[in-house]
Amino acid sequence: MRVLIAEDDQRLAKMLRLHLERAGYQVDVAHDGVDALNQCQTFRYDLLVLDWMMPHKSGIEVAAELRKNRFEGGILMLTARDTEIDLVHGLDSGADDYLVKPFQSNELLARLRALSRRQKKAFVDTVSFQGLELDVSSQMISYNQHPLELTRREFEFLSLLLRRPEQVMGRELIIEVVWGIGADVTDNALDALVRLVRKKLEAVGAPPLIKTVRGFGYRLGDHHA
Repeated sequence: MRVLIAEDDQRLAKMLRLHLERAGYQVDVAHDGVDALNQCQTFRYDLLVLDWMMPHKSGIEVAAELRKNRFEGGILMLTARDTEIDLVHGLDSGADDYLVKPFQSNELLARLRALSRRQKKAFVDTVSFQGLELDVSSQMISYNQHPLELTRREFEFLSLLLRRPEQVMGRELIIEVVWGIGADVTDNALDALVRLVRKKLEAVGAPPLIKTVRGFGYRLGDHHA
């Protein structure tokens, strides 16, 4: 199995390469995002290990570009960022998993083995839940094939919930994803946005899928519904 490690810290990249080669992987190394993309155009990789912060192109940008070009291999993101909003963005870019620095080599190998077992699964172009469907390539959401006319913020909100159905999304996280980190947005503005999305879902015949979790946030679907 062929692996590309994209890591600008040459000492860390060398150490990772040694560990993976000892585990039986065929390993190549890139030290910036552009080099990683170039190598992916030249060779077929089963797995990528991408550092989040790299020169020229970040791991996030590399993952997003590769997924756009139908790369179907597993992507593990290495990051010093461990906040929920950062990890959401990392996974939404096309990464399959993430590992927060510092980490142990046996944890890295375990994550790669898990990605290897899922290798036959192609990158998902659509995400669906109870009639709702997100088309990743066109960035459109529909309910039972009826397209929803959503503003950018409405789309960001609903796609966040749709990618993690039945998982509660906190208000602070939703605001950071929809309006941006550090945005000065009131709870009333978020509630108003949710009401608009609910009305648009109702207009195409959808049941009340967006559930309010009082004191915390929202989720799509309900374990007890």
